[in-house]
Amino acid sequence: MASTIQAVTFDLDGLMFNTEMLYGRVLRILLEKRKKPFEQRLLDSMMGRPGYVALQILVDWHGLSETVEDIYADSDAIFLDMLDRELAPMPGLVELLSALEHGGIPKGIATSSRAPVVYRMLDQFGWRPRFDFILTSADVEHGKPNPEIYLKAAKQHGIEPAAMLVLEDSHNGCLAAINAGAHAVAVPGEHSHAHDFTGAQFVADTLRDRRIYELLGLPIASSAND
Repeated sequence: MASTIQAVTFDLDGLMFNTEMLYGRVLRILLEKRKKPFEQRLLDSMMGRPGYVALQILVDWHGLSETVEDIYADSDAIFLDMLDRELAPMPGLVELLSALEHGGIPKGIATSSRAPVVYRMLDQFGWRPRFDFILTSADVEHGKPNPEIYLKAAKQHGIEPAAMLVLEDSHNGCLAAINAGAHAVAVPGEHSHAHDFTGAQFVADTLRDRRIYELLGLPIASSAND
């Protein structure tokens, strides 16, 4: 049966790259420098949200006297230092991008991250030209779980949201896609397996999941798994 999905939109952090693991380490370092304890509940509450919102949660959680702007600068310095040495694509991403290109299915990115960091990650692998568009935190007024970014993604694709597949790794991201009327598939990472993905088409272990290919009407990649 032919797929009704006409385009795919990718989240970035934790879905395309191992950045959620890196952000977890950044958070630990930020807290250690301020002599505050790390709590998994804090990391979970920050995941999938725009950076400013996530760091405001951190400030409020521990009652920090610093401004979000100051912590953002510290966080960026730590994170960017990690990128060159430790950034890696998530399992199955390379194969899925190639399959979409061979199948003629357009693809874009919709992320809560800031444009300079997003471009640096993509350019590290020479991948920016492979996407039809890239939406970042600068392109929306309301971050995930608000559906604004995925409504804009569908408009960029020139289709109705119901014809778009969104690949996400977090509860907030999936909720944004579902509320936009898109198809959502959850591909949780190390820190988001316990998230509530109610409403998603299914939860995949990796981007190699054969159900993603079946949903898109693409030939199953040789590396795909059940």
